[in-house]
Amino acid sequence: MIKSKTKKAASSRFKKAKSGIVSRSKPGAGHLMTGKNAKRKRSLRKGETINKADEKRIGRLI
Repeated sequence: MIKSKTKKAASSRFKKAKSGIVSRSKPGAGHLMTGKNAKRKRSLRKGETINKADEKRIGRLI
């Protein structure tokens, strides 16, 4: 079986830990931050883990 290539779009968006947990950054923090309040911006700084149902699918792309 041929080794599948890494999808670069997915590898830039998701990070996989050694334990197998896939994490991502929250959307909406790229620009136009002046209209968002401090609490919202603070929560956007923190990462999130991927849903258990999507872990296998996204893990194949990375």
